[in-house]
Amino acid sequence: MARSDNDSWDLATSVGATATVVAAQRAIAARNSLIDDPYAEPLVRAVNADAVTRLLDGGTHQEDGAFTVQQAAEAMAVRTRFYDELFTRAAAAGVRQAVILASGLDTRAYRLRWPTGTIVYELDQPAVIEFKTETLGNLGAHPTAQRRAIGIDLREDWPKALLANGFDRSRPAAWIAEGLTIYLPPEAQDQLFDNITRLSAPGSHVATEYVPDAAVFSDNRSERVLAGYRRSGLDTELSDLVYAGRRSDVLEFLTARGWEMSSQTLEEAYAAHGFALPDNDMFSAFAEARIVTGILT
Repeated sequence: MARSDNDSWDLATSVGATATVVAAQRAIAARNSLIDDPYAEPLVRAVNADAVTRLLDGGTHQEDGAFTVQQAAEAMAVRTRFYDELFTRAAAAGVRQAVILASGLDTRAYRLRWPTGTIVYELDQPAVIEFKTETLGNLGAHPTAQRRAIGIDLREDWPKALLANGFDRSRPAAWIAEGLTIYLPPEAQDQLFDNITRLSAPGSHVATEYVPDAAVFSDNRSERVLAGYRRSGLDTELSDLVYAGRRSDVLEFLTARGWEMSSQTLEEAYAAHGFALPDNDMFSAFAEARIVTGILT
């Protein structure tokens, strides 16, 4: 089903299903000792979506020639380490507020070693926040920082909700928008980063990714991967979930607002973690993609 202005979702439908697939890939990466995330697999299984469970149990698309299970695990390891390192660097610089936008099944509030006094804010749809909090509680998991989970749609006034939950805009913060921007219209992407800037004190950190044109998620370059998912029973169409159209260059946009930015291509990011970027159509489709970080000066 195509997106609409007031659509909502849980972890088995629409954008929420993509968060569950990402968590399944994190679980596979953890199983291969590429990252440390002991909570990804039990969370995915608790969602109880047959198609995603089959991904965990081997019903994946490795036969398609698009990419293997190992390559999928490496891709998620690179992505996970990148965002983990943003928080690690910010904490080392004295930042004690962390904000995870569209947190989905992210478990960084539980698995990272946060310095004493750190507050981790998670924002996502109310049903997603409720599910994760309850499931991790039932598993006996405890946050390693003070966790403040805020159930709110990012199309609503999330800055107001963040401030109402104790966020201190006079102190620096570390922000991540992981796997989020393609699910926003181009103008909403701009508004997101304007809001982040408005709420950030000097010394704040930010990390996200930049895909110039989300059309790569709906053309024949991604079709081979989606076909594999469909054989596992996952019928989500990425082309229905993402917003196409040329976007503001995140590096230029944030630089103009006072952030000192740096970026890596996928090839550079892979190399930084000891992997080789796979040579196939799916990965070559993202030749223009960047993962980016910034510090507000």
